[in-house]
Amino acid sequence: MSHENRSPLVPPPKPLLVVLSGLSGGGKDTVLTGLRQSGLPLEISISVTTRARRADEKDGVHYHFISNARFRELIDSNQLLEWATVYGNRYGIPREPVRQALKSGKDVIVKIDVQGAATIKKILPQAVFIFLATPYMEELEKRLKQRRTETPAELELRLKTAAEELQKLPMFDYIVVNRPGEIDRAVADIEAIIAAEKCRATPRELSL
Repeated sequence: MSHENRSPLVPPPKPLLVVLSGLSGGGKDTVLTGLRQSGLPLEISISVTTRARRADEKDGVHYHFISNARFRELIDSNQLLEWATVYGNRYGIPREPVRQALKSGKDVIVKIDVQGAATIKKILPQAVFIFLATPYMEELEKRLKQRRTETPAELELRLKTAAEELQKLPMFDYIVVNRPGEIDRAVADIEAIIAAEKCRATPRELSL
């Protein structure tokens, strides 16, 4: 029998929407950089934000930095899959790039805060939800201090928020611990999660 006439026993795996969330300072951007370099056929969705760009950030790589007026336009025209106000700034996920990537068969990963992940869980429960954590709260505080982007009052608020967000862990499908100096391990854990999801007997059905 020729290969052309063979019928596959199982259909090909469907594209995944992976929601990467976690505490502020947990290393989501660093993990995403590792995933970009992994060679996986993965589309990383770039969120829009009204927040000012930090010195080590690039527009179109970490976020699309836009004005409040432009953000309002995106909301009014229903161009955002999800949006929220976090620490006084607005963040949102453009809908169309995610839809187009999934339609083309690519897996899509979106980086989002815990509040936003809860919103997506309501509208797209079949997404894959991953919580990125540090091993200890002390490690999280150390990372936040090292990046020097928050005032003492802002730092205190983020740590208080982190304690509250940890109560939302049951909402997630997986927890990945980002240990100091072991970013490759965290990236490998996420790659393993994606591989396992591709082997599900009952695939996740997404509709955007």
